[in-house]
Amino acid sequence: MTILIFLGALVGCMIIGMPISFALLGAAVGLMLHLDMFDSQIIAQNLINGTTSFTLMAVPFFLLAGEVMNAGGLSKRIVKVALALVGHRKGGLGYVAIVASVLLASLSGSAVADAAALATLLVPMMVSAGHGRGQSCGLVAAGGIIGPIIPPSIPFILFGVAGGVSISKLFLAGIVPGILMGMGLAFTWWWVSRHDSAQVHDKQSWADVMAALKEGIWALFLPAIIIFGLKFGIFTPTEAAVVAAVYSLFVAIVIYRELKIGQVFDVLVAATKSTGIVMFLVAAALAAAWLITIADLPGQMVELLQPLMGSQTLLMLAMIAILFAVGCVMDLSPIILILTPVLLPVAKQAGINEIYFGVIFVVCGSIGLITPPVGTVLNVVAGATKSNMTQVVKGVAPFLLSHLVILTLLILFPALVIVPAKWFGS
Repeated sequence: MTILIFLGALVGCMIIGMPISFALLGAAVGLMLHLDMFDSQIIAQNLINGTTSFTLMAVPFFLLAGEVMNAGGLSKRIVKVALALVGHRKGGLGYVAIVASVLLASLSGSAVADAAALATLLVPMMVSAGHGRGQSCGLVAAGGIIGPIIPPSIPFILFGVAGGVSISKLFLAGIVPGILMGMGLAFTWWWVSRHDSAQVHDKQSWADVMAALKEGIWALFLPAIIIFGLKFGIFTPTEAAVVAAVYSLFVAIVIYRELKIGQVFDVLVAATKSTGIVMFLVAAALAAAWLITIADLPGQMVELLQPLMGSQTLLMLAMIAILFAVGCVMDLSPIILILTPVLLPVAKQAGINEIYFGVIFVVCGSIGLITPPVGTVLNVVAGATKSNMTQVVKGVAPFLLSHLVILTLLILFPALVIVPAKWFGS
């Protein structure tokens, strides 16, 4: 009954057009009225407490780093490196998009930012070379969702805060799944483009490749610094976010000189706006999470899923079905903040490793970003390239299937996540 009240209040608020953050507060109030403990001070106190976490300071700094990378030329140079390495192969621009997606994922941690940057840069090039517009947009969208998997990852930060899980371990556990998703896209692109008659870029000389690497080395250093620092405990994820922001500002202003001092204010404003949206959503979700705990919704969810508790694989499939159903109509951040306090205790009680569950959770939610009808990343790519949404949805279908195959492998063989995570974290 309590679960129905919470879901009914949440969905009802969303149906009448309330933003998700306010809908979460409405659901929290609904739970308080049901429990006969309404007190506006509790809501206010939990809203304030929800944003006073040192860990959450990583969010604005990673968002700032992403804005600086796009404005300061770091993203553009990553694309040039990928173009020099694989642009000459048949379907080369598609492989450029995949390589650039993986590299950008290790810089910004945001699917929307990565997809928008690559769509603007690469889709016109792919279309002019002879690739289909829908196919090109679909590949870029599918590559963009690798952003939340490979560290640094804002969704992993939110999952860690909502579930009390080590963010450093989540970061390191996401490396191999993210790379596998990229490899899956590469195979799928080879398959769908093998009969294309698109133009192929001339193979660049060794000197040209080295020149592209030399120019892009400053951008490529950033993921290496972050992973090295996290693995050897030099800094926390929050400190890594500060390092990323300061480093990207230094490279954009001093090394590449594409970001002028006068433009920094505009970049800060853009990052601040994004931060305000995310942080208020986090505050509202954590206020709702407190009431979810008081109302014992996780315990009720355990009872509902009790018949599956004996099989970790079946339980994972059931929870993934829930995540996919929600992911079709909701963005990734609210999914994490709403469902983590409900599903993570169930996974723990069934003996599922919390780091492994966190990776699977974020992978599922990320796939939802390219799943209609909402498909946030699909909308971003369609808008950035002025493409027809129906074309984009058709174009992303084979790449969506590729991600689902990788997800299935991760579920059937948990060692693909757990073993590399232990090695990176050792």
